Amino acid sequence: MNDLKQRLLPPLLVFGGIAMLSAYPLSIVWPSGWHWGVEGEHYFHMLLAVYATLGVFLLLAAKAPEAHRSLLQFTAWSSIAHGLLMTAQSFTLAQHGHLLGDVAAMLGLGLGILVLMPPKSSA
Repeated sequence: MNDLKQRLLPPLLVFGGIAMLSAYPLSIVWPSGWHWGVEGEHYFHMLLAVYATLGVFLLLAAKAPEAHRSLLQFTAWSSIAHGLLMTAQSFTLAQHGHLLGDVAAMLGLGLGILVLMPPKSSA
């Protein structure tokens, strides 16, 4: 099973990195799934900067995931927290398209990383 996890984690990290780097284009082509409205546009742009930065580091971590456990843990838990918050917001703000867009991406990335997380090295 560890061999399978080792093979599946890098493509997941590449997918996550590309998704993070694609958040802005996705917000344009699929606004109901990736854009939360103009009320907080300045917050959206700040979040995009964080996503883009994280995306670059996920792509770098895909080369040697075991050397980047703390980044993977941060990405997993922050993505799950963010995804759960967005889930609640999608219902309270009646923006259900997000459940199939950014909510699914965040929860999928976070849970996927947790499941595929490389073990702590014994060194």
